[in-house]
Amino acid sequence: MLNIIIPSIGKILVERNWTMSTAESCTGGLVAATLTDFSGSSAWFSGAVVAYSNEIKNSLLHVPEEELIEHGAVSEPVVKAMAKGVCDALNTEVGISLSGIAGPTGGTSDKPVGTVWMGWQVNGKNYAEKLVFSGDRKSVKDQSLQTVLEKLLKILQEN
Repeated sequence: MLNIIIPSIGKILVERNWTMSTAESCTGGLVAATLTDFSGSSAWFSGAVVAYSNEIKNSLLHVPEEELIEHGAVSEPVVKAMAKGVCDALNTEVGISLSGIAGPTGGTSDKPVGTVWMGWQVNGKNYAEKLVFSGDRKSVKDQSLQTVLEKLLKILQEN
């Protein structure tokens, strides 16, 4: 499926003369690594920030400290700020962000293992969605990768 999704994303970005970047926490750079597995991605993929700690989310992506304290790293306002922050930092029109609990530890009753917030910034418009995946750590990361790119393609096609 990614063999169809990623080239489709790239084609749209090239047609619009846009570039994209990623801000990843729970996926640890998996999305960026997967995008760069595709030949020609240098025409539309600028780079990534792996912001695993709140300090990096705040200092590099300008996620407000008060959002991190009030809502936690795995939250809508944080992934929206991460997506905007990576676009600003890397001068791209499109940014995606992920922050979640891949497990097997770290879950709470409010945010169980498998909870992932995803954010998208597309030409100034900001989107976010929460999903709860099942399975082990690798499965949560793989499902996050697939979903964040599927939804990015849908957003690009609708805008």
